[in-house]
Amino acid sequence: MRVPLPASLRDHVANRTAEPVRPVNAATVVLLRDGADGVEAYFLRRQRSMAFAAGMYVFPGGRVDPRDADADVRWVGPPAAAWAERFGCDEGLARALVCAAVRETYEESAVLLAGDESQVVADVTGDEWEADRQALVGHELSLAALLERRGLAVRADLLAAWTHWITPEFEPRRFDTRFFVAVLPAGQRTRDVSTEADRVEWLSLSDALRREGRDEIAMMPPTWVTCRDLAALGSAAEALSVAPARRIVPVEPRLVDDDGEYFLETELP
Repeated sequence: MRVPLPASLRDHVANRTAEPVRPVNAATVVLLRDGADGVEAYFLRRQRSMAFAAGMYVFPGGRVDPRDADADVRWVGPPAAAWAERFGCDEGLARALVCAAVRETYEESAVLLAGDESQVVADVTGDEWEADRQALVGHELSLAALLERRGLAVRADLLAAWTHWITPEFEPRRFDTRFFVAVLPAGQRTRDVSTEADRVEWLSLSDALRREGRDEIAMMPPTWVTCRDLAALGSAAEALSVAPARRIVPVEPRLVDDDGEYFLETELP
């Protein structure tokens, strides 16, 4: 797959260094629900002042925090070993990736993928919950501490591994990102809480692809490809059922200079 280099990345090409920056581990969650026009995903449009993916439509996510690897965090669902096998990494990183996915989803959409062995927490909209969310964003509270305080556990069974992308070498900020899918839990709702976004919205995946094709919104290749792959599903829940059969290998777009015109070329599995 070859796509034109987004205008927001052209300066990055001109200013690239000889030695690529080492990518940092990150997690992204495609939060899904059923809508009138098909499966919908929750999108954030990143502030145009952001150093990475400025103005792009993205899913909730971010870099792994060292505290995401806390082995004491309560856990329900597939163990770290199962996630390590799916993502081709060690168990410590696998645990951190799942916890980062839960934390970032809560920080950026106010949806908490947590509960106990029998149920998922249903309402996290009160003032005390918001104070906890803000403390998490401000690094005053770790995910493990928040869950311990609330008597909750990470619900790893609400997530499924979807894909794995690495930022191209010319970028000044690079991420080694594992993508997860999850369905919006019953009783919870997203809120516009991310300071890194100037707009948030639920879009049907087919509509998101159409709008991107008309240049009404901008997406990086990982977002566009993920939308394309999920758009064929009949329901949000189907994403969780088909995810285990997917082959997950690292995908890293390559910069191509075609007679002075730059493109991103991607070899998909």
